[in-house]
Amino acid sequence: MFNRAVSRLSRKRPPSDIHDSDGSSSSSHQSLKSTAKWAASLENLLEDPEGVKRFREFLKKEFSEENVLFWLACEDFKKTQDKKQMQEKAKEIYMTFLSSKASSQVNVEGQSRLNEKILEEPHPLMFQKLQDQIFNLMKYDSYSRFLKSDLFLKHKRTEEEEDDPSDAQTAAKRASRIYNT
Repeated sequence: MFNRAVSRLSRKRPPSDIHDSDGSSSSSHQSLKSTAKWAASLENLLEDPEGVKRFREFLKKEFSEENVLFWLACEDFKKTQDKKQMQEKAKEIYMTFLSSKASSQVNVEGQSRLNEKILEEPHPLMFQKLQDQIFNLMKYDSYSRFLKSDLFLKHKRTEEEEDDPSDAQTAAKRASRIYNT
């Protein structure tokens, strides 16, 4: 049984054959190692859908997933052109993350001064200061813990094994000898 598991791990599959549980192709198997890009900067991590997914998993365990969700919502908001849609998204961001009754409230300075009046005349950068605060909170707090987490390190090891199947097979042979003696 152990040999089959190691064999499955050491088999290298083309990126087109690798899919996440939702059926979409995984972006973690690109030519450059994803984990190396993620470790280079929080910006790189947030630009990679797979990186965001893994970071969210980690933040969920730390009970701070709302930070990255708020940051992503603000990024989406900034791209909105239509005024009506902008008002709807602004209200949704406010009600979800900033209001005193928010379901996923983020902790930002100046939050107590915010009220629903700001939603009447939305503009693309209206949440920028708050988004920057959350980004810095993630960058100097949770991001460094993420890079040391089992979740990140396990993903990195898996990626390295897939890049060098000969090492994985050698390890499998060594492990096989240990368990079969």
